[in-house]
Amino acid sequence: MQQWYQLCSQEDCASIVLTGSYTLTALKPVLKPLTNELSKQARNQDLHWDLTNIAQMDTAGTAMLWRIWQAQRPRHLQLRPEHERMFARLEHFTIVKPQAKQRDLLWPLTTLGGLALLLWQHTVGLVMLIGQLLLDVFYLSRNPIYIPWREISANLYRTGAQALGITALVGFLIGIVLSYLSSKQLQLFGADIFIINILGISIIRELGPMLASILVAGRSGSSMTAQLGVMRVTQELDALTVMGISHSQRLILPKVLGLGIAMPLLVMWTSAIALLGGMVAAEWQLGLNHQYFLTVLPDVVPIANLWLGLGKGIVCGMVIALIACHFGLRIKPNTESLGEGTTSSVVTAITMVIIIDAIFAVLFSDVGLI
Repeated sequence: MQQWYQLCSQEDCASIVLTGSYTLTALKPVLKPLTNELSKQARNQDLHWDLTNIAQMDTAGTAMLWRIWQAQRPRHLQLRPEHERMFARLEHFTIVKPQAKQRDLLWPLTTLGGLALLLWQHTVGLVMLIGQLLLDVFYLSRNPIYIPWREISANLYRTGAQALGITALVGFLIGIVLSYLSSKQLQLFGADIFIINILGISIIRELGPMLASILVAGRSGSSMTAQLGVMRVTQELDALTVMGISHSQRLILPKVLGLGIAMPLLVMWTSAIALLGGMVAAEWQLGLNHQYFLTVLPDVVPIANLWLGLGKGIVCGMVIALIACHFGLRIKPNTESLGEGTTSSVVTAITMVIIIDAIFAVLFSDVGLI
């Protein structure tokens, strides 16, 4: 380190003379060892620091020395005028010391209040969105020429037709699993024939709508939120506002109507494929003829269960679209907010689907079971 400083002792005091170039390029290879050595020397409060022999020094060098001196000048310091100005600027900088975090005893109440406030904000936003959609429906009913048929048709295709494959696959597998497990238990009591009742009620009334809604919430709901979020990031929503085009009429209303129309059709499709899977498993496990299965099914499952399942599909479809659009419009113009908004949208939509199913189960507990 002799090329960076020279330490000499006199009768009354010791002095250190810094030499060489204290620039970022020169200090980079030896920054750590040089800092350690100078920090040891800086512990001597009576040490004389001589910086007049430094060839070059930039802000990196001054910052290093200032940190070594613990943000204050040594008692004995010799500087050149140009270096004096550099250290004078550092003296005017305020040092922010980290404050010790105090333990908040009311943090449970504060956290609960924050969550309640966030829930209230989302509720108000959804109510405002629903109100705007009702105004749009009233306006379009008086001016049918402005109804966005193409947007509705496009959303119907994306959320309905393109979801037939995944809903059919999941529905068929769930039907097989439910039929297989139920038949195992029914065989213990010699009640094999009641497999039709179990499959018909559970799939048409509950599993069909639930499966379709959850799959659509994860598939189409996230797509809607991401689409609106990307439009926010790329400032397309701002461009629509400048051109006087309503977001709700051209973006939100077609999504809500398209998913509201597609969901009952998907529910019927998913239930039919799930029943097909259950019928195949029942014939394989119990030897129950598929013709007998199809003949008895309408007699043991009242038609009210089908209407109840389709009603769930309509409500869940519109709620999923509303939640997806709500979170999509709240996304800030950055990619991190886009990811968080999409995740929150899917989680909230699936939670609301389960809540809606529970509400239907309570309100219509006696419908279609007899």
